[in-house]
Amino acid sequence: MFNKIVRGALTLAGASVGYAMAMLLTKLAIVQSFIQIPEITPIMGIVINVIGAIAGGIIFFIITPWLMEKGLSSANWIEGELQKIPTTDMIIGSVGLIIGLFIAYLISQLLMGISIPFVGTILSILLYIFLGYLGVSLATKKRDDLGNLSNLLKKTTLLKEKEDTKTKNDSIPKILDTSVIIDGRIADITKTGFVEGPIVIPEFVLEELRHIADSSDSLKRARGRRGLDILNRIQKELQVEVQITDKDFEEVAEVDIKLLRLAQFMGGKVVTNDYNLNKVAELQGVPVLNINELANAVKPVVLPGEEMIVQVIKEGKESGQGVAYLDDGTMIVVEGGRKHIGETMDVLVTSVLQTAAGRMIFAKPKVVDKTA
Repeated sequence: MFNKIVRGALTLAGASVGYAMAMLLTKLAIVQSFIQIPEITPIMGIVINVIGAIAGGIIFFIITPWLMEKGLSSANWIEGELQKIPTTDMIIGSVGLIIGLFIAYLISQLLMGISIPFVGTILSILLYIFLGYLGVSLATKKRDDLGNLSNLLKKTTLLKEKEDTKTKNDSIPKILDTSVIIDGRIADITKTGFVEGPIVIPEFVLEELRHIADSSDSLKRARGRRGLDILNRIQKELQVEVQITDKDFEEVAEVDIKLLRLAQFMGGKVVTNDYNLNKVAELQGVPVLNINELANAVKPVVLPGEEMIVQVIKEGKESGQGVAYLDDGTMIVVEGGRKHIGETMDVLVTSVLQTAAGRMIFAKPKVVDKTA
């Protein structure tokens, strides 16, 4: 069935070619300056064209089996040759061919304007063949350079994405709560450059600080004034952008909830050392930077079996325990250290407990071997 369809299609194609050839010969014969022939009437022209179409159809009908055999063998040969070519080379070669043909098309538009018959067409065909071959050849020979160009573009894209991410992270506002301002360590952390982006201080936090600073309780008053001094230091001494926002949520009474609302509104992070605020923020999906967690993270790592020299300060909760502290405030519980209160002694670390409030170290007095 397939062979019959192909044979019929080629027969029609042959008829079309014969018709076209007959029409061309008829037009050439009309030019009587070259050949002395009788005048061709319209009927004669139609007859000649029909005869040409029939002749072309018969010729193609006869040679169709040979054409199909040669076409199949050529297709199989081309397929075998293409299978030997790497896929990458085929893709790169196809791209080079398209570019070459496109350039040939642009140039051929100029050649088609040549007034000499057939010259422009012939030159255009040769140009298409030459530039098509040149495009494939150059593309396949330069595939390594094209691969490097691809890697370079990927690296450039990655660098741009990193820069965009860094810029985005740098622009995230850090919203300070009252506790972290009074604590004061935020100023030192900002000075070191670990906190990037604008620091935002809400006016309702300033109002709370002013209330604390005006308190009748001397301790609260000192804490409030310390917080105001820290803010003044951040604004005047540190090279960081400080923004004071008047955005308020009057329907909310609690300052902590206002902070979380503001962080969601601005797309920022809350900076705090308040354990409860940290937990509420986690529940609401608000990013938090906890100063206490940072302090615990940068404390020196202590392993069981290490020796330390500590001064026992006070009694522990359990019987016989003594309590000492490191310079960073880490509490050390010394078993049997109660009788050594006020003394400096060598201890051995037995275990380390990490809690939400910080790190606790358990130790015991070092036993001196007197027989040594």
